[in-house]
Amino acid sequence: MNVHAPARASARSDVLAQAAARASTDGVEGLTIGRLAASLGMSKSGVVGLFGSKADLQVATLRSAGDRFQREVIDKARAEPGVARLRELLHLWLSYVTTAYPGGCLFSAAAAELDDRPGPARDELVALERRWIAHLESEARLAIRLGELPKSDDPRQLVFELFSVLLGANFWNRLLADPDAVTRADNAIDRVLGSGRERKNCT
Repeated sequence: MNVHAPARASARSDVLAQAAARASTDGVEGLTIGRLAASLGMSKSGVVGLFGSKADLQVATLRSAGDRFQREVIDKARAEPGVARLRELLHLWLSYVTTAYPGGCLFSAAAAELDDRPGPARDELVALERRWIAHLESEARLAIRLGELPKSDDPRQLVFELFSVLLGANFWNRLLADPDAVTRADNAIDRVLGSGRERKNCT
């Protein structure tokens, strides 16, 4: 039995939490072994021992952030399947994006930074975002099958519009420092989803 494994896993988790916080403000490319080691009071060799390289650290940070998003957003949705759960997922995301990291949405910041930089970190981010989008699309398709949204609705188009609201909320909240950004986004989500029910009732 490796008695050092639990301590090593705990140390790795602590480093990744700090790395995600720093990446939200300094960027994923701003994550360096030396800077992270200094902020944690560790040696460079200690951080290298946990991750191996800067590229490995970046991928591990994004993956850890994805795991946290799964726990704190996707897994927390308790509403009944359909529009109610889709709406809850989006509202949970809005709450998460304003509180999870000091620099706002880590994924939005990373997307702006990595969109034209091929490499393992970009690949990891794309995979994470595709899974989130696919999850929302699955919920939208279910709402259509349940008759809570019109059969004519295109799930991918619906999710595109809702996702745009989420990105806009992060922009207005972080860059413009608009205190009403989350409320405006909540209203926009309800309008998009509510408009589907209104169209259905009119047919």
